[in-house]
Amino acid sequence: MRCSPILRGTRIPGTVLVLVALLWAVLPGLGAGLAAAQDIRFFRIGTGTTGGTYFPIGGVIANGISNPPGSRPCERGGSCGVPGLIAVAQATEGSVENISLMTRGTLESALVQADIAYWAHTGTGPYKGRPPALELRTIASLYAEAVHLVVRADGPIRTVSDLKGKTVSVGEEGSGTLVDARLVMQAYGVAEKQLKARYLRPGPAADELAEGRIDAFFLVAGPPAAAIADLAQRIPIRLVPISEKPADELLAKQPFLVSSTVPEGTYEGVAATPTVAVSAQWIVRADVSDEVVYGLTKALWHPNMARLLSNGHPKGRQIMIAGATAGLGVPLHPGAERYYREAGIPMDTDSAVPAGPGEPPPAKP
Repeated sequence: MRCSPILRGTRIPGTVLVLVALLWAVLPGLGAGLAAAQDIRFFRIGTGTTGGTYFPIGGVIANGISNPPGSRPCERGGSCGVPGLIAVAQATEGSVENISLMTRGTLESALVQADIAYWAHTGTGPYKGRPPALELRTIASLYAEAVHLVVRADGPIRTVSDLKGKTVSVGEEGSGTLVDARLVMQAYGVAEKQLKARYLRPGPAADELAEGRIDAFFLVAGPPAAAIADLAQRIPIRLVPISEKPADELLAKQPFLVSSTVPEGTYEGVAATPTVAVSAQWIVRADVSDEVVYGLTKALWHPNMARLLSNGHPKGRQIMIAGATAGLGVPLHPGAERYYREAGIPMDTDSAVPAGPGEPPPAKP
């Protein structure tokens, strides 16, 4: 049995090895299939914390793109993923950590915010002064992530400006939430030093708000986010609007942010709330082969994946191929671009930066 070139020389996580062992023991005929297989590819997708949206969506995608040797054929109700691929969703701190892990070669792919991917790829914004992450490529734009600012319903915070002097979780280090929380506060004239900043994961932040130890927390996630939905079942909450002139000025400066609304009923007892949002995108390393990425893209848009996504998370119903190439933070991978051209999907090439000079070597065959 050979390891795929995309993972050669890297340590296979224990969770993947356990998964392989279980597959060997449980799936009929898998042992013989593995022995006969010419190639098995292990593939990791960096996601986020369990209280956000990346982790459940990434898990569904990993399931849908996997197709271990010996699996029942797609046309017989089996896996419609990439032949020989075993994928796993890996929990992380979020977009910033995912970019770091990808540039170090310890992740093949990840879910990230479009703005974080763009800044990393171009060496701008929060990444100014760092080498551009030229090894990043896009498979697809997936769905919109809203900036949530969560407070207790009976609390005094009504606008972002009211955060001054309060104890606020602005997102954990390594998360896209922290980056966008800083942008939102800056738009409203709130400096991080003007509040008692905490850097918590979504779950602990929700717990501390419920217990009265913090006054508010930020979370950038596709609604409904699990941590907020669970919190709304425990105590009455509100979302603070991000709108009017400060939001308009923020949108004018940040092209990857768009005006959005968290609909009424998304969270129990919470009214429709205006906010800003950014696209969640599935990116991949440029050195993953064109053929593998073509297969990943094909599996992502297979009808079976649509069913998995729809049943796996409410946000999964919004993942549609019509928006796959819109608002890209980094260029499409050639394997993905080939699939979209064959499928007749327009290329939104004006929305993504070019690969540029000094780009990494071509993908391995």
